[in-house]
Amino acid sequence: MAENNFTQVTFFVLSGFPDYPELQVSLFLIFLFIYLFTVLGNLALILLITTDSQLHTPMYFFLSNLAFIDVFYSSTVTPKALVNFQSSEKTISFVGCFAQMYFFVSLAGSECFLLGSMAYDRYVAICNPLMYSVVMSQEVCNWLAAMPYVIAFINSLITICVISSLPFCGSNINHFFCDTTALLALSCVDIFSTELMIFFLAGFTILFPLFIITLTYIAIISAILRIQSAAGRKKAFSTCASHLMGVTIFYGSLTFTYLQSDDSLSLTQAQVASVFYTIVIPMLNPLIYSLRNKDVKNALLRVMHRKRFL
Repeated sequence: MAENNFTQVTFFVLSGFPDYPELQVSLFLIFLFIYLFTVLGNLALILLITTDSQLHTPMYFFLSNLAFIDVFYSSTVTPKALVNFQSSEKTISFVGCFAQMYFFVSLAGSECFLLGSMAYDRYVAICNPLMYSVVMSQEVCNWLAAMPYVIAFINSLITICVISSLPFCGSNINHFFCDTTALLALSCVDIFSTELMIFFLAGFTILFPLFIITLTYIAIISAILRIQSAAGRKKAFSTCASHLMGVTIFYGSLTFTYLQSDDSLSLTQAQVASVFYTIVIPMLNPLIYSLRNKDVKNALLRVMHRKRFL
């Protein structure tokens, strides 16, 4: 029976937010606004960093990679959700569902590891400023930017291969995108060993970068506290404040969603939490890294000044 059900599942139904059918139009407009703001904001940040030579530094190199991830990270989920808000069927093919999950898990993992690379960059800048240009060479930056993609995409491939091989007894996914936990809930067989493997892979992807970030910030805070002048401490802290805020928001939402027990969150609460880290955070990152950043503001002013006198 399990094998027959497995062969018959050729598509899934993304139920979205079934408790609030009257909000479909409102949710469509909200998601559309956030998605457009996310894409335009992150692309504008990438363009600004690329065109302004004064932003050609390791910190902004990593920031442009973060913006790149956020564009595609949001694009794996939001467009399909927008279509489903206006559709009565809300279906996604078997292949399409696992393709969406593969890229979503890969890009989410890439962001986790990239935040670790950015933390190391800030550690070198504050704790060893005289050697910064030597330590953070272009070769090192390329390696620190490439490895997050390599590790996360391999990790995600293992996850997808394991989950896609399971037999599924149903096709109704209680979510607005193909999430790992939602698909595991449809399995017909005992998935303890599968859950254990996925828990290990997810734990490595989430907790290892967080461990690196925590160690670097312990060293950063210790170095800042040793600075004698208040102005010097403020200047040093301002160079990593945006990154620290981004890490706190991203990991806070992930922790709230995935480290809660199954009974502690209702379906709606889990979906709202996932909306935050899948859709809202990619929109917030350009604001977090630019509004309080004088270099980005000055670069924007220079670009606007050049456009004005062309």
